[in-house]
Amino acid sequence: MLSYISRRYPAPLAACFLLAASLSLVAAAVGQDVPGLVRERPASGRFVETDQGFMVPYTATIPGTEVTFEMVPIPGGKFKLGSPSDEEGRKPEEGPQIEVTVEPFWMAAREVTWTEYKQYMAMHNQFKRLFSSKLLPITDANKDLVVTAPSSLYDPTFTYKLGAEPKQPAVTMSQFAAKQYTKWLSGITGQFYRLPAEAEWEYACRAGSSTAYFFGDDPAQLDEYAWHYGNSSETTHLVGEKKPSPWGLYDIHGNVGEWCIDQYLREGYKRLEGKTVTAEESIAWPTKLYPRVIRGGSWDEDADRLRSAARRGSDDDEWRAEDPNFPQSPWWFTSQPALSVGMRVIRPLKVPDLAERNRFWQADIPQLQADVDQRIDQEGRGSRAIASPELPAALKQLPE
Repeated sequence: MLSYISRRYPAPLAACFLLAASLSLVAAAVGQDVPGLVRERPASGRFVETDQGFMVPYTATIPGTEVTFEMVPIPGGKFKLGSPSDEEGRKPEEGPQIEVTVEPFWMAAREVTWTEYKQYMAMHNQFKRLFSSKLLPITDANKDLVVTAPSSLYDPTFTYKLGAEPKQPAVTMSQFAAKQYTKWLSGITGQFYRLPAEAEWEYACRAGSSTAYFFGDDPAQLDEYAWHYGNSSETTHLVGEKKPSPWGLYDIHGNVGEWCIDQYLREGYKRLEGKTVTAEESIAWPTKLYPRVIRGGSWDEDADRLRSAARRGSDDDEWRAEDPNFPQSPWWFTSQPALSVGMRVIRPLKVPDLAERNRFWQADIPQLQADVDQRIDQEGRGSRAIASPELPAALKQLPE
């Protein structure tokens, strides 16, 4: 279809067709014939009943590759975000507790691995070749589908210091890079993937519990489910080696911390005190570069920092301390504790319009967008292209 449209119509009009095709595919996510949604009640296994059908686990393939990842259904419901005042190890920024209503979504069973993330990293050179070949040109009609690819690593020895085995969790990416990964993945699959809101992450982690961990309050049981400072040998581990949560999530406690979409507020949820809100209403949309929320704890943290309500804030200046470039990379960190920070994606059952989806994907402050533009347009580091279902086919058309 791509080659036909490109030959048959002028570039601006072709771009409009491609945009419409992309949007129609994403909009189809509210229908029945989509991954993880079936009409008939399953006879066995985990499922979530909704007004659109039954959500079930599914395995997705990254288009153009043989790389797969597994998504599991998370039921909707209400819970108390944050920790009670008497929970052992509690920090003030974990409260006050508020009631949050959460809509159903799918969540990756495992943290994003190097196998998955390196497919996105490879887009750096591919996007440059795409631009030179004038395939899938960026126009005013499709600019909302633009995604950036991360620049080549300044210091691979740091990023891969703990290894880069295919099933190890990917680490050291910035929150912006994590968001752009989800936009790229969304564009080529026609589904809506994104980082979780902090409330969605905690709700999924708790799996219906109100205890410090999804399995209870006793950290002595943590070794069965998580890698932490006490048992990790100070390194990341292959995803999925420990027992999963009741909702099918591996390493939701520990291994690497996981990016959420929210700004980290040291006053916790004070702004929401006394309210009952939806997960989206609970989001503290970022207004500055850092700190931003990381959840789950990591191999480098003690057991109490792996509790369901425990929070961590990023520090971009400190985590880019060894990057000598100016501006410093919008996509990569170069210093500890970035080796213990990764991500896990979700896919909401209900798909909002493109403008709202982009809110979860784009650079959200002028400083960040300016840094991205300078790195790509003036320094030639990083690249950009249209993220749509047509992208994998376009890449195959590139000359050898």
